[in-house]
Amino acid sequence: MLLMALASFALVMVFPALVIFAAVRDATSFTIPNWISLAIVAAFLPAAALLHLPLLTVLGALGVGFAFLVAGMGMFALRWIGGGDAKLFAACGLWLGWPAAPAFLVWTAVAGGVLALALLSGRKWAGYYPGARPQWITRLVTPGGDIPYGLAIAAGALAAFPTSLLMHPPLQGL
Repeated sequence: MLLMALASFALVMVFPALVIFAAVRDATSFTIPNWISLAIVAAFLPAAALLHLPLLTVLGALGVGFAFLVAGMGMFALRWIGGGDAKLFAACGLWLGWPAAPAFLVWTAVAGGVLALALLSGRKWAGYYPGARPQWITRLVTPGGDIPYGLAIAAGALAAFPTSLLMHPPLQGL
């Protein structure tokens, strides 16, 4: 029983670990490798099975993930976010499911606004403080540069994760 509980915990913690890794990669390279989003998606079904999530709950989560994929593709087409961001957005939607989806959207929007303001401010002041700094920081504070929105997606996902169905599975038979 303890071994099963540890396995469930370890598998469920894959999501926050990979989301944090995606955020770090986006901040430092402005890319989110496909394997990260694929690993998040691939870990969902084993986690759901280990937690004995009802089939309707799993199907609902798949629906949320698909809806977020479509929304992400639209945002990508409008050039609001990058392709890696769109895939991460969909993978997070899958893991969070319906009950946590509204919180995820709100927290992602708030984090995106804070990120944009911080980068705009940092880009304004970066010219006043020239000097040696890592290349990825220079890229972040370059005026007119992109915004690594994977940071906001990760913040929204981590804020909403405690309310997700994987953290609070429904009672069996309901």
